[in-house]
Amino acid sequence: MEDERMHNDRGRVFREAWIAGVTKHYPGEPKPGYITPWDQTPDWERDAATAVYDQVLAFIKATDGATIKLTPDQKGRFVALCWIGQIFKHFPEPKPSYVADWNDLPDWQKATDIDIFERIEHDA
Repeated sequence: MEDERMHNDRGRVFREAWIAGVTKHYPGEPKPGYITPWDQTPDWERDAATAVYDQVLAFIKATDGATIKLTPDQKGRFVALCWIGQIFKHFPEPKPSYVADWNDLPDWQKATDIDIFERIEHDA
């Protein structure tokens, strides 16, 4: 049971950082799905959030914290790429907008991905 709680905690931190970023950076009123609380988030998205959290944490640990020297864009790009991997894992033929490359993402989403990396980095 401890493993499940830890799994949920990591995913929840990711989701909370996403919601905080969307709330801060999204122009206007965000879509309800963007700010859905963790307890109402679909299972696939919870799994994806936890997986990306773990990938970012592993990257931070593998560099012995040297990720602090990355540019904000490099940090956000890493989160975005890890998320794209999860989308392909969970959806055989996702909408192109779900797997858009970093340069094609809206500024609010880039800023949110940067915030997510930095939140995990801070917690590490």
